[in-house]
Amino acid sequence: MSTITAILEAHADGSLHLPLPEELRHRRVRVEAKLEAVDESEGHGRVAPPEMLAQRKEALAGLRALGGLKDVLPDPVAWQREQREDRPLPGRE
Repeated sequence: MSTITAILEAHADGSLHLPLPEELRHRRVRVEAKLEAVDESEGHGRVAPPEMLAQRKEALAGLRALGGLKDVLPDPVAWQREQREDRPLPGRE
């Protein structure tokens, strides 16, 4: 038995999606839930801590100083079109 403690954000349809450990992903799972509202001041929101934001800004500044990724992806739009795999849409053959 695994005990999982998680703070989840409700989706627009009101459902919650719980990521499962690998060993439980292909089996039936019994779930017991206790729901309670979480105060955003507890620090469990989606906002990154200031240290992490500072690291990200520093990394992006370093990348900009090097000239970005123009040598790797000279045309990002063309690269995306090459990577994308369109799927057929129903009723549009």
